[in-house]
Amino acid sequence: MTSPNTNNSSGSNSDSSAIPLLEIVDLHVNVEDKEILKGVNLTIRAGEIHAIMGRNGSGKSTLSYALMGHPRYKVTSGKMLYKGEDISEMSPDKRAKLGLALAFQYPVSIPGVSVSNFLRKTVNAVRGRDIPVKEFRLELKALMAKLGVKDEFLSRYVNDGFSGGEKKRLEILQLSMLNPSLAILDETDSGLDIDALKTVSEGVNALSKADTAILLITHYQRMLNYVQPQFVHVFQDGKIVASGGSELALELEDRGYEWVTSEMQETPGTGPNAKTSGSSSNSSSSSSPSPAAVGAK
Repeated sequence: MTSPNTNNSSGSNSDSSAIPLLEIVDLHVNVEDKEILKGVNLTIRAGEIHAIMGRNGSGKSTLSYALMGHPRYKVTSGKMLYKGEDISEMSPDKRAKLGLALAFQYPVSIPGVSVSNFLRKTVNAVRGRDIPVKEFRLELKALMAKLGVKDEFLSRYVNDGFSGGEKKRLEILQLSMLNPSLAILDETDSGLDIDALKTVSEGVNALSKADTAILLITHYQRMLNYVQPQFVHVFQDGKIVASGGSELALELEDRGYEWVTSEMQETPGTGPNAKTSGSSSNSSSSSSPSPAAVGAK
């Protein structure tokens, strides 16, 4: 495990010299004048799966909303670079057209709007063209079959009367149709039984390709049994306070989150305000600083 804000991801499918797909630099975000994110640094390259774990209220969901440009989430300092372009002032629809997409923790219902019409309008808007109905339905039906979604699903109103599992299946179906370069999943595993979790996880894994990346936000290890990240980060008090490989998620499941704080306090040079050589607030988190060990066991 490495010290906070020293993520140096370089997956086997990515070129370490290439521009990262996503680079977050010293990001601070306020919600209604209260600071929630307090200096987040994270680098994600194409082909990688990153998981963010942490307690309720640690800032995980705030990061997802800030990335997609929710108007209540105000960036006060720092940068969010997507393919080298700062998207901090960009509208949500422009971010979506660039290739970002978010699956919500609590999808809202839209009475009066059918799933079929909603998906077609969304896909047309993101792709920037009107897809012929036949082409659209062929693509949609193929993805529905993979996710175990029945045909009658299409005529129902969006999330209206849906079970938790149905809502999450629709989120993954929408992501699959949008085919984003960066898929952000905010606690997609919440409210799912084991069968729904397996099906949804298969859909998430299908999104993972050499030229795409996934940022998976979760409380628990169980989804990571099916979607295996190369990088796991621990969120605490609006920052990434520890990073490691998939084994870190297993240790968190076994020991909880308290030990991360305890061991950071016991280890000199670590903790939320730790300074490491070779890094600064203006530099990329993948600039290969010398990470301080945080009690890896």
